[in-house]
Amino acid sequence: MSTPETSRFVRLRVELVVEVDDEGALTKAALGRIAEDPEIPGDERAHAESTVTEDTAEALAYLVDPFDLVSDVAGVELAQASWSTEQIDYDPDSPDWDLDEDDEAGDEEEVVG
Repeated sequence: MSTPETSRFVRLRVELVVEVDDEGALTKAALGRIAEDPEIPGDERAHAESTVTEDTAEALAYLVDPFDLVSDVAGVELAQASWSTEQIDYDPDSPDWDLDEDDEAGDEEEVVG
């Protein structure tokens, strides 16, 4: 009898809600990151600068790098990443923002009797 092979790939889902209390500092940091990136062609650079200046969520997206989350984890190499940002209405007291809700559904076991 052979044992099934386990996939070496793991999907890590992370959801963060951040509060931006200084849009100017965030935008300035994003513009600095764009200016320092030698791989962005000139026409794309102008578009990126315009985008981060007009949209705080886009500015944050330029500064957050999924590679940074796992780069120091032993035995792990990032295979693929995607992320997005959006401005949201957030109420920490609302039951709609219960982060443990998904975990509880996944931890339930079906009882067959």
